[in-house]
Amino acid sequence: MNILEFIDRGGIIVYILIFLNIIGFSIIIYKFLTLPQVKKILQNITMNLDVNKDLESQIEYEIKKLESGLVIIKNIAIISPLLGLLGTVVGIYSSFEAISQKGLGDPTIFSGGIAVALITTIAGIIVSIPHQIAYNHFISFIDKIELRAKKEIIGNIK
Repeated sequence: MNILEFIDRGGIIVYILIFLNIIGFSIIIYKFLTLPQVKKILQNITMNLDVNKDLESQIEYEIKKLESGLVIIKNIAIISPLLGLLGTVVGIYSSFEAISQKGLGDPTIFSGGIAVALITTIAGIIVSIPHQIAYNHFISFIDKIELRAKKEIIGNIK
């Protein structure tokens, strides 16, 4: 079975997972291209600071801006396995429907539903894992930027 047949057998849930994957990976690629520019980020934070106000809270505000889009990545990581589980339930339900209509005489009657169940579960996990890894990586990276900003900016002013 090639990948297109695999996707087609999974049904609408796999198409939803593919759509979420495209959105998530677009954000991941954007973050991978922009976040490593630490010096530029620190310069932007420094330029936006008002020395007469609490610097720490201003830095935290600027850091929160860097986290834009990460909630979407996190939600995709969380929702994908749940969509896979939904596909599992739908597939098993369709298997039992086929059995109740045609009986247990032919095992191929319910194999289509089982295939949907397994395909959607696999797809949900495949989508979830890289999004969770990317989210954890970006949060860790942003935390390091925040610590560096506080150390360099507040440390230089005091």
